Amino acid sequence: MKIIENRKIWFSISSIIIIIGLVMGLARGLNLGIDFTGGTLMEIELHQQVEVSEIRQITNEYDRNASINLLGPDRTIIQMRSIEDFDSHTRAEIFNAFKEKYDLEENQPLRAEQFGPAIGKEIQNRAFLSVIISAIGMLIYITFRFELKFGLAAIVALLHDILIVLAVYSIFRVPVNSPFVAAMLTILGYSINDTIVVFDRIRENLRFIKKSNFAEVANNSIAQTISRSINTSVTTLITIVCLYIFGVEQIKVFALPLIAGVLSGTYSSIFIASPVWVMLKERKNKRVSYKPSHE
Repeated sequence: MKIIENRKIWFSISSIIIIIGLVMGLARGLNLGIDFTGGTLMEIELHQQVEVSEIRQITNEYDRNASINLLGPDRTIIQMRSIEDFDSHTRAEIFNAFKEKYDLEENQPLRAEQFGPAIGKEIQNRAFLSVIISAIGMLIYITFRFELKFGLAAIVALLHDILIVLAVYSIFRVPVNSPFVAAMLTILGYSINDTIVVFDRIRENLRFIKKSNFAEVANNSIAQTISRSINTSVTTLITIVCLYIFGVEQIKVFALPLIAGVLSGTYSSIFIASPVWVMLKERKNKRVSYKPSHE
């Protein structure tokens, strides 16, 4: 296998996806949910199953971009999420519209909350801090268990996975809300696990093949672990894809980035992390080779 020798190809593939996501993100912005922007959340029990398109006939009068979910075991509870700050009067209007159309006996919705932008900003900061702390913790762990260059290569792979998932959020307009943080941390954990498996094999092979160059050691190590990585990813993906196909809307919003994250994590552990490690090692060797001798 010539994974390391073809690293420019692997880097280019990732760069194209990330650039597409970046361009679309700059053009349209991420689809931030009310957890991050602030807004209004309402839940209303209809006591009957209805189509989302029918619900939107009412909600579109107030916010055409509102997120509509069907909750409950029988999917009879509608949840409306809007980035608009509806006051109590507007919320009452929305509820009364549903009450009149579906002959509801209740006099108020199950839930009606308004989130200010300050709360959304705090959630953004905590989400960012969670990812940063996780990355630093992983860097320290890998540096302690292996060496600093392994740790730096792993962080590059994690950054790659974060950017790929953000590209998916941008391209497919997946709502960025509370599950986003959980999805990101799950993806980071899964990715670092795959990367450590490859790095552990590289470390073992370095003990017995010290005369080989780093590219050869990395290629051999990837060849020895690639079947394990692919098999693990396939079995994980089967479960997540089933969740996406058969799950409710909130599960789908969580499952889609996980699918992208598992694919990206497997890809980065094979085609990104190891080539970056080889580049760091070769760069160090070149510095040593060109270091002037002192007489």
